[in-house]
Amino acid sequence: MKAIVVRDSQLHWQDVPDPVTGPGDVMIRVEATAVNRADLIQAAGLYPPPPGASDILGLECAGEVVDIGPDVAGFSVGDQVCALLAGGGYAEFVAAPASQVLPVPAGMTTTEAAAIPEVFATAYLNLFREAALQPGELALLHAGASGVGTAGIQLCRAFDNPVFVTAGATEKLARCVQLGAAGGHNRHDGSFVDSVLDFSAGRGVDVILDPVGAGYLADNLASLAVDGRLVIIGLMGGNKAELPIGDLMVKRQRVIGSTLRARSVDDKGSIMDALHERVWPLFERGELSTVIETQLPVAQAGRAHQLVSDDGTVGKVVLTVQGSSI
Repeated sequence: MKAIVVRDSQLHWQDVPDPVTGPGDVMIRVEATAVNRADLIQAAGLYPPPPGASDILGLECAGEVVDIGPDVAGFSVGDQVCALLAGGGYAEFVAAPASQVLPVPAGMTTTEAAAIPEVFATAYLNLFREAALQPGELALLHAGASGVGTAGIQLCRAFDNPVFVTAGATEKLARCVQLGAAGGHNRHDGSFVDSVLDFSAGRGVDVILDPVGAGYLADNLASLAVDGRLVIIGLMGGNKAELPIGDLMVKRQRVIGSTLRARSVDDKGSIMDALHERVWPLFERGELSTVIETQLPVAQAGRAHQLVSDDGTVGKVVLTVQGSSI
């Protein structure tokens, strides 16, 4: 089969060994995958895949089931599915653990569905499982126009959580409001603390989802309410900062570090089960949608990475794959 290979810091669409359908796996002919910032970091040599995972880029895909491993039930050859992956999505075929595979929501194309698994799993996991966001509680999402941000806004809207966002452009903030955000702050205008306190009538928000890390730590804690929870899912702003422990104790705040990719198959399966139960019906009723900036052929993955790196996109960049046979 063909897949994207990183060579000399460039992305090349070339022949690679075919994957094998292992016990518990579903083999998928990939029709589309999507770009995540983790792919850019891995391509730069800074984010190796977990042990045992494919070293091919790509943390999600959608396509057609073409083979089913032993002990797998609930799927048939020909099913249209999407999958959460630890790697391997930028390819014509990928073997995915069956527990991480779900049917494409009714009424959606595989191109649309390829933009679901990674960002909706990340947003759901961290807002509703790690932070235990409850109906009516207030949330702050940084990078609101990102894939995870646009997913999180819609989930907060669906589950009755007023949400405030930060983003890097007025146009991005407007898109976030269209998706359901109650308001936003342009990060180029300085600290977001006053804006968040205005949004929350001075009490602070209950949950913050943050891909920035060190650079936002102090302002995040100043923006959290008593008993507030900060979930850090990225290090775009550095990985070391001073923690005001006294303030943390007085306000009974919690700082939670979280990643998705390195979790066990069983853990990822439980997250996908929760999506299937609580989120899939919302897609099928048209209450949620994927936000896709553009789609490009997978052979243009380098161009797609540059678009994401330039930080001008809203939602996801999808890569389409013209499949062959193995």
